Amino acid sequence: MKVIRPNCRTQFTAADYDFIASVSPARQGPSQGIIRLLEDQGSLDRLLDQPRLFRAVLELRSCLRVSLHFYFYVLVRHALMREEILDRDVADYVAEVLAEFSLLQRLRNPNPNDDGHLDYLHEMLEALERMEAEDRFAMQTHIGNYALFLSGIFPGHLQRRVERRAAPGFRFYEELGASHFRMAGHHYIARRMEMVSIFMTLGQAFHVTRLALNHLSEKLVFLEADRAVRDLFRELDKPE
Repeated sequence: MKVIRPNCRTQFTAADYDFIASVSPARQGPSQGIIRLLEDQGSLDRLLDQPRLFRAVLELRSCLRVSLHFYFYVLVRHALMREEILDRDVADYVAEVLAEFSLLQRLRNPNPNDDGHLDYLHEMLEALERMEAEDRFAMQTHIGNYALFLSGIFPGHLQRRVERRAAPGFRFYEELGASHFRMAGHHYIARRMEMVSIFMTLGQAFHVTRLALNHLSEKLVFLEADRAVRDLFRELDKPE
Protein backbone atom coordinates (compact mmCIF):
# COMPACT_ATOMS: atom_id res chain seq x y z
CA MET A 1 0.00 0.00 0.00
CA LYS A 2 1.08 3.54 -0.66
CA VAL A 3 1.47 5.98 2.23
CA ILE A 4 1.23 9.65 1.31
CA ARG A 5 4.42 11.56 2.09
CA PRO A 6 5.12 15.28 2.46
CA ASN A 7 6.69 15.75 -0.96
CA CYS A 8 4.72 18.48 -2.73
CA ARG A 9 7.76 20.76 -2.76
CA THR A 10 9.88 18.14 -4.50
CA GLN A 11 7.36 17.91 -7.36
CA PHE A 12 7.22 21.55 -8.43
CA THR A 13 7.44 22.02 -12.18
CA ALA A 14 9.27 24.51 -14.38
CA ALA A 15 5.96 26.37 -14.75
CA ASP A 16 5.73 26.66 -10.96
CA TYR A 17 9.19 28.21 -10.72
CA ASP A 18 8.35 30.56 -13.58
CA PHE A 19 5.25 31.65 -11.68
CA ILE A 20 7.24 32.25 -8.48
CA ALA A 21 9.84 34.29 -10.40
CA SER A 22 7.10 36.35 -12.09
CA VAL A 23 5.52 37.24 -8.75
CA SER A 24 8.58 37.67 -6.55
CA PRO A 25 10.62 40.88 -6.89
CA ALA A 26 14.17 39.87 -7.81
CA ARG A 27 17.33 41.67 -8.74
CA GLN A 28 18.42 38.90 -11.07
CA GLY A 29 16.81 38.03 -14.37
CA PRO A 30 14.08 35.33 -14.40
CA SER A 31 16.44 32.50 -15.36
CA GLN A 32 18.98 33.37 -12.66
CA GLY A 33 16.18 33.62 -10.09
CA ILE A 34 14.83 30.18 -10.96
CA ILE A 35 18.30 28.61 -10.74
CA ARG A 36 18.76 30.16 -7.29
CA LEU A 37 15.44 28.71 -6.15
CA LEU A 38 16.39 25.25 -7.36
CA GLU A 39 19.69 25.42 -5.50
CA ASP A 40 18.50 26.85 -2.17
CA GLN A 41 15.56 25.19 -0.40
CA GLY A 42 15.65 27.78 2.38
CA SER A 43 15.22 30.68 -0.05
CA LEU A 44 12.41 28.83 -1.78
CA ASP A 45 10.60 28.18 1.50
CA ARG A 46 10.82 31.84 2.44
CA LEU A 47 9.41 32.92 -0.91
CA LEU A 48 6.57 30.41 -0.61
CA ASP A 49 5.64 32.04 2.71
CA GLN A 50 5.32 35.51 1.18
CA PRO A 51 1.81 37.05 1.25
CA ARG A 52 2.44 38.41 -2.27
CA LEU A 53 2.71 34.88 -3.66
CA PHE A 54 -0.34 33.72 -1.71
CA ARG A 55 -2.44 36.55 -3.15
CA ALA A 56 -1.22 35.77 -6.67
CA VAL A 57 -2.25 32.11 -6.32
CA LEU A 58 -5.67 33.15 -5.00
CA GLU A 59 -6.15 35.33 -8.07
CA LEU A 60 -5.56 32.44 -10.48
CA ARG A 61 -8.71 31.79 -12.47
CA SER A 62 -7.48 28.31 -13.30
CA CYS A 63 -4.89 26.17 -11.53
CA LEU A 64 -3.78 24.79 -14.94
CA ARG A 65 -1.09 27.48 -15.05
CA VAL A 66 0.69 25.79 -12.14
CA SER A 67 0.84 22.23 -10.84
CA LEU A 68 -1.64 20.96 -8.27
CA HIS A 69 1.25 20.29 -5.91
CA PHE A 70 2.33 23.94 -6.01
CA TYR A 71 -1.24 25.25 -5.91
CA PHE A 72 -2.24 23.20 -2.88
CA TYR A 73 1.03 23.73 -1.00
CA VAL A 74 0.86 27.53 -1.15
CA LEU A 75 -2.80 27.65 -0.12
CA VAL A 76 -2.50 25.04 2.64
CA ARG A 77 0.72 26.55 4.01
CA HIS A 78 -0.86 29.98 4.41
CA ALA A 79 -4.13 28.57 5.77
CA LEU A 80 -2.23 26.65 8.46
CA MET A 81 0.04 29.57 9.31
CA ARG A 82 -3.11 31.55 10.13
CA GLU A 83 -3.85 28.89 12.75
CA GLU A 84 -0.28 28.89 14.13
CA ILE A 85 0.56 25.49 12.63
CA LEU A 86 4.01 26.47 11.40
CA ASP A 87 5.66 23.14 10.52
CA ARG A 88 6.26 23.18 6.77
CA ASP A 89 6.27 19.39 6.61
CA VAL A 90 2.73 19.30 8.03
CA ALA A 91 1.58 21.77 5.36
CA ASP A 92 3.40 19.74 2.72
CA TYR A 93 1.69 16.55 3.88
CA VAL A 94 -1.81 18.04 3.96
CA ALA A 95 -1.25 19.60 0.53
CA GLU A 96 -0.17 16.22 -0.84
CA VAL A 97 -3.34 14.66 0.61
CA LEU A 98 -5.42 17.21 -1.33
CA ALA A 99 -3.46 16.57 -4.51
CA GLU A 100 -3.83 12.79 -4.17
CA PHE A 101 -7.47 12.86 -3.10
CA SER A 102 -8.46 15.10 -5.98
CA LEU A 103 -8.38 11.75 -7.80
CA LEU A 104 -11.50 9.82 -6.81
CA GLN A 105 -9.80 6.40 -6.97
CA ARG A 106 -7.11 7.54 -4.52
CA LEU A 107 -9.75 8.80 -2.11
CA ARG A 108 -11.46 5.41 -2.07
CA ASN A 109 -8.43 3.23 -1.40
CA PRO A 110 -4.95 3.63 0.12
CA ASN A 111 -3.62 1.21 -2.51
CA PRO A 112 -3.71 2.94 -5.93
CA ASN A 113 -2.90 -0.38 -7.65
CA ASP A 114 -5.99 -2.11 -6.22
CA ASP A 115 -9.12 -2.16 -8.40
CA GLY A 116 -11.37 -2.43 -5.33
CA HIS A 117 -12.61 0.55 -3.41
CA LEU A 118 -13.92 1.50 0.01
CA ASP A 119 -16.60 4.19 -0.05
CA TYR A 120 -17.42 4.52 3.64
CA LEU A 121 -15.52 4.87 6.87
CA HIS A 122 -17.17 1.80 8.38
CA GLU A 123 -15.82 -0.26 5.46
CA MET A 124 -12.32 1.11 6.09
CA LEU A 125 -12.58 0.34 9.80
CA GLU A 126 -13.71 -3.21 9.08
CA ALA A 127 -10.84 -3.67 6.63
CA LEU A 128 -8.41 -2.28 9.21
CA GLU A 129 -9.29 -5.07 11.67
CA ARG A 130 -8.05 -7.66 9.16
CA MET A 131 -4.75 -5.91 8.45
CA GLU A 132 -1.30 -6.13 9.98
CA ALA A 133 2.05 -4.33 9.78
CA GLU A 134 2.48 -2.10 6.71
CA ASP A 135 -1.09 -2.52 5.47
CA ARG A 136 -2.50 -1.61 8.88
CA PHE A 137 -0.33 1.49 9.10
CA ALA A 138 -1.33 2.57 5.58
CA MET A 139 -5.03 2.17 6.41
CA GLN A 140 -4.64 4.14 9.66
CA THR A 141 -3.17 7.04 7.72
CA HIS A 142 -5.82 6.70 5.01
CA ILE A 143 -8.66 6.91 7.54
CA GLY A 144 -7.11 10.04 9.04
CA ASN A 145 -6.63 11.55 5.58
CA TYR A 146 -10.17 10.66 4.50
CA ALA A 147 -11.74 12.18 7.61
CA LEU A 148 -9.68 15.36 7.24
CA PHE A 149 -10.38 15.71 3.52
CA LEU A 150 -14.14 15.31 3.78
CA SER A 151 -14.67 17.38 6.92
CA GLY A 152 -12.16 20.02 5.82
CA ILE A 153 -12.93 20.47 2.13
CA PHE A 154 -16.64 19.57 2.02
CA PRO A 155 -18.10 20.94 5.29
CA GLY A 156 -21.31 22.10 3.63
CA HIS A 157 -21.97 18.69 2.14
CA LEU A 158 -21.42 16.91 5.44
CA GLN A 159 -23.69 19.35 7.22
CA ARG A 160 -26.47 18.74 4.68
CA ARG A 161 -26.09 14.97 5.20
CA VAL A 162 -26.45 15.47 8.95
CA GLU A 163 -29.60 17.55 8.50
CA ARG A 164 -31.20 15.17 5.99
CA ARG A 165 -30.61 11.81 7.64
CA ALA A 166 -28.87 12.22 10.97
CA ALA A 167 -25.50 11.20 9.47
CA PRO A 168 -22.35 11.55 11.62
CA GLY A 169 -21.32 15.15 12.19
CA PHE A 170 -18.02 16.97 12.45
CA ARG A 171 -17.24 15.66 15.92
CA PHE A 172 -17.36 12.08 14.63
CA TYR A 173 -14.93 12.87 11.79
CA GLU A 174 -12.64 14.84 14.08
CA GLU A 175 -12.43 12.15 16.75
CA LEU A 176 -11.97 9.34 14.24
CA GLY A 177 -9.42 11.20 12.15
CA ALA A 178 -7.43 12.44 15.15
CA SER A 179 -7.28 9.02 16.81
CA HIS A 180 -6.06 7.28 13.66
CA PHE A 181 -3.41 9.91 13.02
CA ARG A 182 -2.19 9.38 16.59
CA MET A 183 -2.18 5.59 16.11
CA ALA A 184 -0.18 6.05 12.91
CA GLY A 185 2.22 8.34 14.77
CA HIS A 186 2.93 5.61 17.33
CA HIS A 187 3.58 2.99 14.64
CA TYR A 188 7.17 1.87 14.09
CA ILE A 189 6.82 2.58 10.35
CA ALA A 190 6.15 6.25 11.10
CA ARG A 191 9.49 6.36 12.93
CA ARG A 192 11.19 4.67 10.01
CA MET A 193 9.64 7.15 7.58
CA GLU A 194 10.44 10.10 9.89
CA MET A 195 6.79 11.14 9.94
CA VAL A 196 5.99 10.81 13.65
CA SER A 197 5.85 14.57 14.18
CA ILE A 198 3.47 15.07 11.24
CA PHE A 199 0.97 12.45 12.39
CA MET A 200 1.11 13.52 16.03
CA THR A 201 0.59 17.17 15.09
CA LEU A 202 -2.45 16.28 12.98
CA GLY A 203 -3.73 14.04 15.76
CA GLN A 204 -3.45 16.81 18.31
CA ALA A 205 -4.57 19.69 16.08
CA PHE A 206 -7.14 17.95 13.87
CA HIS A 207 -9.91 20.41 14.80
CA VAL A 208 -7.79 23.47 14.02
CA THR A 209 -6.54 21.92 10.78
CA ARG A 210 -10.10 21.09 9.76
CA LEU A 211 -11.18 24.70 10.37
CA ALA A 212 -8.23 25.96 8.30
CA LEU A 213 -9.30 23.73 5.42
CA ASN A 214 -12.92 24.88 5.81
CA HIS A 215 -11.71 28.44 5.25
CA LEU A 216 -9.56 27.31 2.35
CA SER A 217 -12.27 25.27 0.62
CA GLU A 218 -14.10 28.43 -0.43
CA LYS A 219 -11.12 29.39 -2.57
CA LEU A 220 -10.23 26.11 -4.29
CA VAL A 221 -10.47 26.31 -8.07
CA PHE A 222 -10.52 22.54 -8.54
CA LEU A 223 -13.93 22.25 -6.83
CA GLU A 224 -15.68 24.22 -9.57
CA ALA A 225 -17.69 21.87 -11.79
CA ASP A 226 -15.24 19.04 -11.11
CA ARG A 227 -16.52 15.67 -12.32
CA ALA A 228 -14.66 13.74 -9.62
CA VAL A 229 -16.32 15.87 -6.95
CA ARG A 230 -19.78 15.21 -8.42
CA ASP A 231 -19.01 11.48 -8.54
CA LEU A 232 -17.87 11.60 -4.93
CA PHE A 233 -21.06 13.32 -3.80
CA ARG A 234 -23.18 10.71 -5.57
CA GLU A 235 -21.27 7.94 -3.79
CA LEU A 236 -21.59 9.63 -0.40
CA ASP A 237 -25.33 10.11 -0.86
CA LYS A 238 -25.96 6.42 -1.41
CA PRO A 239 -27.62 4.79 1.62
CA GLU A 240 -25.16 2.77 3.72
